[in-house]
Amino acid sequence: MTSREDDALAMAAVTALTGQLALAPKPGLPDPRDLDARSTRQEHDSLRWSAKALAPGLAAMAASARRTGEPSPVLRAELGAIGRCAEHSVGLAGGGHKGALWALGLLVAAAALDPRAKARDITAKARKIAAFNDKGAPKRPSRGSSISAKYGAAGARGEARAGFPHVRRALDALATARKAGATENQARLDALLTVMSTLQDTELLYDTGPMGLRHVQAGARGVLEAGGTTTTAGAAALAALDTDLHERGWSPRGSAGLLAGALFLDGLSAAPL
Repeated sequence: MTSREDDALAMAAVTALTGQLALAPKPGLPDPRDLDARSTRQEHDSLRWSAKALAPGLAAMAASARRTGEPSPVLRAELGAIGRCAEHSVGLAGGGHKGALWALGLLVAAAALDPRAKARDITAKARKIAAFNDKGAPKRPSRGSSISAKYGAAGARGEARAGFPHVRRALDALATARKAGATENQARLDALLTVMSTLQDTELLYDTGPMGLRHVQAGARGVLEAGGTTTTAGAAALAALDTDLHERGWSPRGSAGLLAGALFLDGLSAAPL
């Protein structure tokens, strides 16, 4: 049984995920600009519906954390079992968001352990949860873990076990951009590019290999080095990168999921106690 607090955390996570979906232009990622094209509209609608389908699973993760009371092997196993059920529900709703579910699930659980914790404390608790092995996980290696082993990339598991460093960097980028007078859309895009510029995205590695990953990272750095999305040069570099990645069919989905994690924590810090 979930509580009102559990449901609120889940909805905050879903709001962060749908907020990420609404950004434009997102290099190589679906955004709402071209919704006249039927296939694009269907894809975007599917992603929005499947994001909302995460809410029950995320609320169950929060409830599990409150009941367990601390990072532990028991909590890790429960989160894994809930996550696999949530993946199935999301698949029925249209699919997508697997990476975001991993990050948001751990962060929601960590937030539930201490409702008054700040963002850095939440990522530290998430790191402690992720340090335990999920004994109920399938024995067969996932695609992400296989790619991590092949290329020595941290991957989603390594990101969590390091305390979500890219989520923290995205939070710093949000704060810096807002302080400099950026619009909220620009601040969030700068945060996304900050993640893209250094993340060892195993989905990209699988699709494009190391050269493709470096190409995406360099493109994101180029936008930031041009002054970010608030400058004329940065905006032009962003548009060029977006066109390039869409033409290549390369999608930095891992960065999008971690941005959603940052927006979730950012939303919690802005919410009244």
